[in-house]
Amino acid sequence: MFVTREVPKGGLDILRTAPDIERLDINLEDRVLSRQELLARVKGRDGVLSLLTDKIDAEVMDAARGCKVFANFAVGFDNIDIRAATERGILVTNTPGVLTDATADLAWALLFAVARRIVEADRFTREGKFKGWGPMMFLGGDVTGRTLGIVGAGRIGAAVARRSVGFKMTVLYHDPRPNPDMERETGARRVDLDTLLRESDFVSIHTLLNEETRHLIGKRELELMKPTAYLINTSRGPVIDENALVEALRTKRIAGAGLDVYEEEPKLAPGLAELDNAVLLPHIASATFWTRTRMAEMAATNLLAALRGQRPPNLVNPEAWKAGPA
Repeated sequence: MFVTREVPKGGLDILRTAPDIERLDINLEDRVLSRQELLARVKGRDGVLSLLTDKIDAEVMDAARGCKVFANFAVGFDNIDIRAATERGILVTNTPGVLTDATADLAWALLFAVARRIVEADRFTREGKFKGWGPMMFLGGDVTGRTLGIVGAGRIGAAVARRSVGFKMTVLYHDPRPNPDMERETGARRVDLDTLLRESDFVSIHTLLNEETRHLIGKRELELMKPTAYLINTSRGPVIDENALVEALRTKRIAGAGLDVYEEEPKLAPGLAELDNAVLLPHIASATFWTRTRMAEMAATNLLAALRGQRPPNLVNPEAWKAGPA
């Protein structure tokens, strides 16, 4: 089997100590493999532990002819062509649940950081510009008692909403399906996207990336938002039209944005890095010791189950299982 990049020790130990694994190959370089390197190194593998930075499409699957499973080290799996995998009888797994709280916590960290101008104020202080308290210094947005809009009310979106209760916030959410548990716990109200954008002081994105959600937030949607509102994204970058967001931030059409993901990651849209009203993180929503270790253990467990002819605990494409592993 092949691990496309080193993951936390807990997951690797599961693979290294498995008595029925004859050969384990790990990319120990701290970088994403090039396309050609990936194609070469998946050849002859019966299982691959992949990362969200690996584009696993039909070409990769054909290079890995005979592969039974791609175990993704992520809850999202937009980096994998699920249809191509299913057609080939290849199982695909992910790591849901364990990163919910870490991601929800980071969404709130971004929310506070951008609203209260934490990064700007920190830089100002470090540069020796702080000469004393001033009544107009770094005025930001209030959080308590404001309206929080959740786009995508799955595990993570619901966890973000639950954290708002202590701040006495009104919660709106937009999702194809109602979430009665979240409604009961937070008083959330399900609305259409336009209503959410118009009424929210903070909009936090937690939807999956697919053809329906790509550029879900574009120029039109940004223009619906309050000029005092903030946009937070810890889901996937292409959900937002990043160029349109840069323009909205530059012209103060919205007050600010907190981003952990980007449309053409790791590249940023031109001008984004120069904006003081944007807080920018390098895709670290799940980056806690416990969370990343549990993700690695879950991916390893999924991988071994598939190789042993067992249904993996976190199977993304059950149709492939019904068809029988490759």
